[in-house]
Amino acid sequence: MRKFLAILVCKLGRAVGKLVGKGSSMPGKFALKICPDILARVQLPSHIIAVTGSNGKTSTVEMIAAILRAGGKTVVYNEEGSNQIEGVTTLVLTHASLTGRVRADVLLIESDERYAAQSFRYFHPTEFVITNLYRDQLTRNGHPEWVYDAILPALHPETELILNADDPLSSCFARGRDRVKWFGLDRCPSDTASPTGVYHDGACCPVCHAPMEYDYVHYNHIGAFRCTKCGHHKPATDYTATALDLGRGTLTIDSSITIQLAFRSIYNVYNILAAYAACRECGVAADTAAGVINNYILKNGRMQKFTLGEHRGMLLTSKHENSIAYDTNLRYIRAAQEPCTVLVIVDAVSRKYFTSETSWLWDIDFDQLNAPQVQRIILSGRYCNDLAERFSFTDIPREKITVQADIPAAAAELKADGSENVYVVTCFSDRDKILSQVVKEA
Repeated sequence: MRKFLAILVCKLGRAVGKLVGKGSSMPGKFALKICPDILARVQLPSHIIAVTGSNGKTSTVEMIAAILRAGGKTVVYNEEGSNQIEGVTTLVLTHASLTGRVRADVLLIESDERYAAQSFRYFHPTEFVITNLYRDQLTRNGHPEWVYDAILPALHPETELILNADDPLSSCFARGRDRVKWFGLDRCPSDTASPTGVYHDGACCPVCHAPMEYDYVHYNHIGAFRCTKCGHHKPATDYTATALDLGRGTLTIDSSITIQLAFRSIYNVYNILAAYAACRECGVAADTAAGVINNYILKNGRMQKFTLGEHRGMLLTSKHENSIAYDTNLRYIRAAQEPCTVLVIVDAVSRKYFTSETSWLWDIDFDQLNAPQVQRIILSGRYCNDLAERFSFTDIPREKITVQADIPAAAAELKADGSENVYVVTCFSDRDKILSQVVKEA
């Protein structure tokens, strides 16, 4: 009876939530109060794919769903991004019959990295994709090794892990396990000889803490690593980006499949590799996966093109207070080699844990904007003065930088600007508000 009531309440709550534009988590919360072990009582599909990690979860899940559907499979997934246990419960029960059978070939779950153990307490994925583990919001995630410890209990012995071979920390999940598939990127023209960024989280081996060496680095501390003491190293990959040309926007997978990149970001490459690997492990043909990925434009809007009068605009959104995500977007601007104006906006900090703590700004390599093609930089939002203080410690010429706290006023400056190209850099939670303000004013 409790099972039936929990499913019914969740379905009704979801229906009401859709009418008011909410309800991706609350129905599941009510269902769990009625029947705390409801996820153990439902009949799930034979394939359950989970995706977690510091970055790339939403984008990877979206691409996996598109590829699987192109392969003829019925997929349900948390499209709205509610990725804690309440959101997972809402997803499962919304797509279940009143008797508890989920009607799909594949259940695809984006899982918050901190709460994966709770989400998978009563069932386990057949495939578990872990994209990466990076430094993140201090108030949420503390340190990457803390997040590693939080994910570890969620990994069932029967689950096949699909791991990033180029990430020193998340690759440690394979220790003591046989069922592991690896994705990674071979050496490419944009590589560096040593880690980049303001800090170096890959300086020491996560296994024995001895110094780490790199044959090449793709970005920050992601690359061909090897420990000088215990031998922890980048493993051989099962799914490999064998050639990458970000300038031309081409990616070759396993030396046989070449695709065009809609967005020429190395982040996009890793998301594609993770999605490709997961779908191939589920039996989708390589050409089917490639056909979907080719020139795929994400619907989640992490990189969004728009027009500002006579200007071409690109909105680049990053995970809140995640310095590597910001670094990658700044690297994208620098690599574009186009004369441009950059609007950097920080209007909210720690949306759940309000602290106004901005130390993470010092982890971002803003010196990447010290390039001839970056003609002007506007700092805006509630924390524009924190940004200005951080920029004062870069080598960027001061005459290029202006501060305008009011976002609509900053947008008006963009409208009057002479640059043909405009980049707006902000965090994901402010995306819709900022996009509407910038477009409205400009």
